[in-house]
Amino acid sequence: MNKLLSPNIIRFVLLVLLQVLILSNINFLGYLNPYLYVLFILLLPFTIQQWKVLVYSFLIGIVIDVFQDSGGVNAAACLVAAYFRPNILKFTFGVSYEFQTIKFYQTPFGQRLTYISLIVLIHHFVLFSMSYFNLDYIVEVLKDTLFSSLFTIALILMVMVLFRKKNR
Repeated sequence: MNKLLSPNIIRFVLLVLLQVLILSNINFLGYLNPYLYVLFILLLPFTIQQWKVLVYSFLIGIVIDVFQDSGGVNAAACLVAAYFRPNILKFTFGVSYEFQTIKFYQTPFGQRLTYISLIVLIHHFVLFSMSYFNLDYIVEVLKDTLFSSLFTIALILMVMVLFRKKNR
């Protein structure tokens, strides 16, 4: 199997199982819920074609939607995050991204944190906006987006530190 495809399939399956079986049952303080599956979109190779990123992002979102019976909001949020991913990569990593010379774990922590934060904030804002789907709840959307994003970003950073390969 392709050496690029195999780790992504394993990551896909593990993140879906972790999200569906464990993380979806966490509802800390009534509104904090981590969405760790966004890590799949974040860690897709930077050299992959954009249409593949969109397809893979849709797939992970729709699988989560099927298990959570959430009507497509996760798929939509993943698609929007994947759509803006190249622009965020250009903004965050600049010339390194344009010349495809990024080694993610060798970039400065500030750049990685900016990239992770922007993708997670976009994903969560779309997710909660579509979940509420009413401008009367804009304060709840912003509150849920902010706090769940902070929780998710912290969890993503912990996972990335724990499972970081030494040779990257």
